[in-house]
Amino acid sequence: MADYTALVEAGNALVEMLRDTLTPEPIGNRELIALCSPHESENNQLTLYLYQVEEDTQGAQSGYYQVSREVERVRPTRYNLRFLVTAHSKAPAQLKEADQYRMVGAALQVLRDHPVIDQQYLSGSLAEQNARIHVVLEKTTQDQLLKIWNNNSTTYKLSFVVLLTGVEIDSKRERRFSRVTDVTIDTQQKPGGVGS
Repeated sequence: MADYTALVEAGNALVEMLRDTLTPEPIGNRELIALCSPHESENNQLTLYLYQVEEDTQGAQSGYYQVSREVERVRPTRYNLRFLVTAHSKAPAQLKEADQYRMVGAALQVLRDHPVIDQQYLSGSLAEQNARIHVVLEKTTQDQLLKIWNNNSTTYKLSFVVLLTGVEIDSKRERRFSRVTDVTIDTQQKPGGVGS
């Protein structure tokens, strides 16, 4: 059962995969890759910021499914998560841009090589349900990136968008029903019936 924690579990899985593959090169320390706003990056060198959650209605089944003999539950809802991935270099000014390009290039390579997040990175309810979280590098125009990025006066840093699909959250809405346990069939013909 995928719980409401699925959003943070999916984000953490993405972070853990990048930590395993981007350290020690080009990023020296695992803790420098984090889920946080690019505006509050502090000492981080790669930030992943969940900026959009939308319901995935494509091929979605509606209605209830049977949980137990007398209980049905509303089917899980599937979501698409969009993360802004941003590089933050701590290098001297003359090396800063090249450092950011290296980090973004390495992150793009890893995400392209892993179209599905490996099970070892999943935790909590996503691990329990053996979720298949797909990773898509989304085409995003420069104007869209600037709108996402520019919610305050900080200068734009090199960024791209990753779409995670297959994240489900179960419903807690249930209904009970009682099964038919006795059936009475009257085989006697009533007066005024057929043949009278």
